[in-house]
Amino acid sequence: MARKMLVDGEAPVADGEQYDYDLFVIGAGSGGVRGSRTAASFGAKVAICELPFHPISSDWQGGHGGTCVIRGCVPKKILVYGASFRGEFEDSKNFGWEINGDINFNWKKLLENKTNEIVRLNGVYQRILGNSGVTMIEGAGSLVDAHTVEVSQPDGSKQRYTAKHILIATGSRAQRVNIPGKELAITSDEALSLEELPKRAVILGGGYIAVEFASIWRGMGAEVDLFYRRELPLRGFDDEMREVVARNLEGRGIKLHPGTNLSELSKTADGIKVVTDKGEELIADVVLFATGRTPNSDRLNLQVAGVEVDQIGAIKVDEYSRTSAPSVWAVGDVTNRINLTPVALMEATCFSKTVFGVGLSEQQALEEAKGDILVFTSSFNPMKNSISKRQEKTIMKLVVDAETDRVLGASMCGPDAPEIIQGIAVALKCGATKASFDSTVGIHPSAAEEFVTMRTLTRRVSPTSKPKTNL
Repeated sequence: MARKMLVDGEAPVADGEQYDYDLFVIGAGSGGVRGSRTAASFGAKVAICELPFHPISSDWQGGHGGTCVIRGCVPKKILVYGASFRGEFEDSKNFGWEINGDINFNWKKLLENKTNEIVRLNGVYQRILGNSGVTMIEGAGSLVDAHTVEVSQPDGSKQRYTAKHILIATGSRAQRVNIPGKELAITSDEALSLEELPKRAVILGGGYIAVEFASIWRGMGAEVDLFYRRELPLRGFDDEMREVVARNLEGRGIKLHPGTNLSELSKTADGIKVVTDKGEELIADVVLFATGRTPNSDRLNLQVAGVEVDQIGAIKVDEYSRTSAPSVWAVGDVTNRINLTPVALMEATCFSKTVFGVGLSEQQALEEAKGDILVFTSSFNPMKNSISKRQEKTIMKLVVDAETDRVLGASMCGPDAPEIIQGIAVALKCGATKASFDSTVGIHPSAAEEFVTMRTLTRRVSPTSKPKTNL
């Protein structure tokens, strides 16, 4: 999806009209901080408002850094690191390590260190804004008109500020499924701050948040049941990658329940009773709803400025990230476009063409291609696993335009995938061809070298062909 940069596109201003700020930003998450810093570096006078810090968000709690830093990507990855050691301990045995006695895991220690880190990062973001010359205001922002923001404090006090431009970057919040007993479930916010590690966990959802928490809790020794509506988890990702992920999840001992939803939760002496739409019953210590997020727009008073939203409350923007009010802009999850931190960062930097991930999946390439596409794949057992005997294969894929030889997309499922794919993303952004990959010398021994040694065509697909799977 493209984002464009508007040249000489400032909203018209009455002659002699003065504002408190050139730009006022509502929300100091990834997009808001990036947008305010960038604007300030160009000489604009900028202010930003954000709620007081707390690990779990609410109407009056937030923090500088937003969802990703405080209750999303960063704390989640810390837990992923913690959970990964369980498998490493098992793998080490076949590398000659003899571990005698019990290996104990201290959940509270990990939780304390996680909290300390996000508190530190909250302070880092505040210092970054301060050093950039951005004025920070604590409180909840809402619109008074297309050039005025009112910031409300928890004590009821309010202050108004005017600005030539307003940028809304309030993000989104986790939502709960509307079933009986929904108040007994938690969202990802609470899952990152549980006082006790669950022994039995039920997760509803098939997206990456659900899959990640299933892997985290299983890695820490919990029994995990994962329920989702589709045949495979991770809808929207490449289908072959999804198949590999599903097999690996089952290989780790996670119980998968495809095509199944939850219908009711109730409290019992043994825990939370979970009833599925197929009549199955389970008892769990924790039930996590990972079923999507809702834009944080309901308290912004958008209608007074003529800012339009869609049926779920997402702010409508054009290809320049401008709303229906010419002086009001919006980026990130509140617009419900591609709800990921790198996209919010790119949108906020210059409202220009956005690149997320590494291009197109096979299914997307088929939809957009005018001619045939070539698919190259490689599936193998990582060298480390050949010794540890861990049964998790790595799969890599390149999707190539048959006519131009340009690589349209790259996918990978396996260890170090984020590090490898990030580098490939640069190559795709520069228009790399399959010949470019083939002429590159691989770094040996490494998994990454597979991307430059895929010589054998796996399949040739025409746009009129049915995708490999459509789950």
